[in-house]
Amino acid sequence: MKSDCEAVNKNKNEKTTKINKAGAFFGINTSMLTMLLMAVVIGLGEKMGERFLPVYILAIGGTTFAVGLLNAMDNFLSAAYSCIGGYISDWLGYKKALFIYTCIAMFGYAVIIAFPVWQAVLIGAVFFISWTALSLPAILSLISATVKKEKQTMGVSLHSLSRRIPMALGPVLGGVFITFYGIKTGARISFAAAFILGIFALWFIHRFIKEKSREKCRPPKLRDSFIKISKELRILLLSDIFIRFAEQIPYAFVVVWVMQNNGISAASFSMLTVVEMITAMLIYIPVAYLSEKTTSKLLISITFGFFTIFPLILLFSTNMPLLIFAFVIRGLKEFGEPTRKALIVKLAPEGNKASIFGTYYLIRDVVVSIAALSSALLWNVSPSANFLTAALFGTIGTTIFILFGKDENLTHNETHNTNCSKTNSTRHRKYLKGFTNHLAH
Repeated sequence: MKSDCEAVNKNKNEKTTKINKAGAFFGINTSMLTMLLMAVVIGLGEKMGERFLPVYILAIGGTTFAVGLLNAMDNFLSAAYSCIGGYISDWLGYKKALFIYTCIAMFGYAVIIAFPVWQAVLIGAVFFISWTALSLPAILSLISATVKKEKQTMGVSLHSLSRRIPMALGPVLGGVFITFYGIKTGARISFAAAFILGIFALWFIHRFIKEKSREKCRPPKLRDSFIKISKELRILLLSDIFIRFAEQIPYAFVVVWVMQNNGISAASFSMLTVVEMITAMLIYIPVAYLSEKTTSKLLISITFGFFTIFPLILLFSTNMPLLIFAFVIRGLKEFGEPTRKALIVKLAPEGNKASIFGTYYLIRDVVVSIAALSSALLWNVSPSANFLTAALFGTIGTTIFILFGKDENLTHNETHNTNCSKTNSTRHRKYLKGFTNHLAH
């Protein structure tokens, strides 16, 4: 009897050890797990209708300029919301902030459900596109505070992975609604489902997310946040702006190119989205582990390269097999995105990481929203003009980062570590060697 109990206890201990090892490898803790589950629930509702908004706007009487305006609004408001979200999270705490953000998004869904006109879509978008942008600074600040430094890229990768689950499933469900009920009714049903999931999300936030006791702090002013952005972070910001030009100029018209220019159905477009999301999900964990062994600069440079070539490949994709390949490339754009986000947090000063992250996104997305306004003009010239212009901006951004980008805040390290120059020189040599080997293969 005693030996049986000892065997049972031994098995339990072995299972516990395996779970602890897995938790240590992924950097998982209670706060992280709760956040990941919440991202899936809220994201599923958001993505059911969001991907089909350009087609929905055209179906209810909007023009391509309305589609371009929606894309510009998305960038501009995401910029503002990222900054506001960082400040609110530093001020109120992440639990209250997330509850408020979800209520705002649900109001936007209600507007689109109640008023089936394109003007209402733009008004509703002001509210429902808020959640991701508002919550991201708080989530990354949470990761920075609760996850070990060497596992922070893994933490960001897990968050990105959890977001990709609803990104893959949401458009499929939305595509099913549109296939059975048509674009007009199907899109509204998708947003009704999103509203219901929002109710569950509010309960989830209230019930399971625990706010750690902390001292209330007043976030720095916007001007002070900008001053605190280091030289190394500003180089990343500049290159990132050009890369977002490459992404956002064709972004709203990808679905138009696939469905209207090439005659692909909504269900098939949903499957292309699944291909993109599965590709991204498959690379998150391996790349996060690789980031612990190599430089951030190498991974981010490769990512910027995928951003650059996607519009070129899409331009020549006129049938389903080629479109599948194009969307695989689109999924590979996530190759170093978690690394980029982790690098922003790494280069931000302690105590103001959420605010600095929000300020970074404010500057980036405000500038990029201007480029998004030109997307409709370029599209009306020709799809080629739109896609080729995007690729040109991507080339500029990638070149800037390869030549001038850094892996860490050199000024800070030089002040506190006299051996920093040797370390950085070694890292640069490793990066150049790795990048040369990558090009050779």
